[in-house]
Amino acid sequence: MTIPLTAHDALLEAVAAADERRALAVAQELLDGGMTPAQLLLDVVAPVQRQVGQLWQRNEWSVAQEHAATAINERVITVATTRAAASPAAATKGHVVVACLDGEWHAIPPRIVGEILRENGWQVTFLGTSVPTGHLVSYLHQHGPDVVALSCTLSRSLPRAHQVITACRNTGTRVLVGGLGFGSHGQWAEALGVTSWAADAREAARLLEEGEPREPGPARRARGADAEYTGLRERRTELIAGTMARLGERFPPLLAYDERRRDATVEDLGHIVDFLAAALYIDEPALFRDFLDWTAEVLRARDVPPHSLDLTLAVLGETLADFPRTRGFLAAMPPFGALTP
Repeated sequence: MTIPLTAHDALLEAVAAADERRALAVAQELLDGGMTPAQLLLDVVAPVQRQVGQLWQRNEWSVAQEHAATAINERVITVATTRAAASPAAATKGHVVVACLDGEWHAIPPRIVGEILRENGWQVTFLGTSVPTGHLVSYLHQHGPDVVALSCTLSRSLPRAHQVITACRNTGTRVLVGGLGFGSHGQWAEALGVTSWAADAREAARLLEEGEPREPGPARRARGADAEYTGLRERRTELIAGTMARLGERFPPLLAYDERRRDATVEDLGHIVDFLAAALYIDEPALFRDFLDWTAEVLRARDVPPHSLDLTLAVLGETLADFPRTRGFLAAMPPFGALTP
């Protein structure tokens, strides 16, 4: 079936209005009109959800609007899976466990992957968001699936992803990974020595169908938890507090921020430290640059001058005087205030 151009717009309009009944009606109408559950998930829900994120990033939607739309899209997924369950595919290809890393809360992409794999003849168990590593490993030992598919949305989670991947491999379970946290082209997965990275649900199904190598090669670039990475993690709270204090001296208006704005600034600093630590872990400054490019776009959309990033990185570098490799990563970043708006 050719996907009607209005399907995307109809669902987006419904979730934009936080109209759950209308969104579910749109889904039912599409399915009744001949669209398959897989088409609804891959060609309508997935692109609408991506646009929801973009609308928040461009500051056209609030966090509340984004959350409401996401919750409605999760209900639409349930409509699709219920329809698919009416004529289930025989589970003849093996058992796949799908899970989000501990600390990862984006459920829609891995849910869609799970449903597409189920339609392709796999037995699928979705463990949900933020699965603690110990519980995941215990589940693998107890149930012995053929594959575990791990979702990582944010690259700051890569050190944890490396630990989880290693723990899963030690159970003898094949690992498939996906999500933008592993890079737009899976480049950060490669840095961790993972050969099975899927860009989307269709790619995940193809990789499993073709039977990718069970044992990947060693990590080619990841430096791992060296002294600077460990120090950055151990001193995270101290670094954030010290940077905030220095920023207050260099940028006095910060001292007049209300509690909400101050808390938001502390949270932003935490993200900067976390992504910097992840870049150190895999020894790849480009990871940190990608995050800062994204942050600069978010700041512009909120009328915050991107050069505020330059000041923040300079102050953070002063706070990290005894971290030469980390300071080298910071020095490699461009002046964001000079970028074209």
